[in-house]
Amino acid sequence: MKLNPGKKIYFISDFHLGVPDYVKSREREDKIVRWLTFIEQDVQILYLMGDVFDYWFEYKHAVPKGYVRLLGKLAQLADSGVEIHYFTGNHDMWVFDYLPMEIGMEIHRGPITKEYNGKKFFLGHGDGLGPGDHGYKFIKRVFANPLAQWLFARIHPNAGIGMMKYFSKTSRIATGNSDEIYLGDDKEWLIIFSKEVLQKEHFDYFIFGHRHLPLDKQLENNSRYINLGEWLNHQTYAMFDGSNVQLLKY
Repeated sequence: MKLNPGKKIYFISDFHLGVPDYVKSREREDKIVRWLTFIEQDVQILYLMGDVFDYWFEYKHAVPKGYVRLLGKLAQLADSGVEIHYFTGNHDMWVFDYLPMEIGMEIHRGPITKEYNGKKFFLGHGDGLGPGDHGYKFIKRVFANPLAQWLFARIHPNAGIGMMKYFSKTSRIATGNSDEIYLGDDKEWLIIFSKEVLQKEHFDYFIFGHRHLPLDKQLENNSRYINLGEWLNHQTYAMFDGSNVQLLKY
């Protein structure tokens, strides 16, 4: 696919809306909406790369309340012709048909590959890829199981969403600021994963979320690994102008 003249692709991830409290989350949501307004003149394709919400479970007739400014802005962009892709992350994997139906975005539950202007992209949230993290990989399989989802949906939304908030908070306390620390190329799971993929197929860009540290690393054969960072502290995103990807800060 070739971009239209003057148009760009934007990649952004890890808003974690909902934490640490309503006031801080609303401030972050307002900033994200301002950023979406900032890019709307030249955005052709928008990739939301996961963990947009810090917790999300979508019942058949109920969704977590809030976030109307963000959802309204995304709907406006989609209605104007912007192509929007949404990757489910480890905090919002239980997005089902509500956002595609109401906004028109395309949902991805795992990595995808794309080619734009002759450049090959490997795109994903990043959770569960590469070596290690076996405990999470097991939990993810459980959470993705249709029977487990059906059983959880039997819990009243007041209790179910409350449980999700609690477990999200305890998970964040347990990990602390470990996501902000660079571990080195030989211990960064997504860098290891990208190098393994490159042994089989060339990609110009590997772009992920999940890892809360903005990273732009040169790999072999002119390939680059880019992590988008997050919007609790960094407010970073990536932009492809048709020939090159830049990691930028708003």
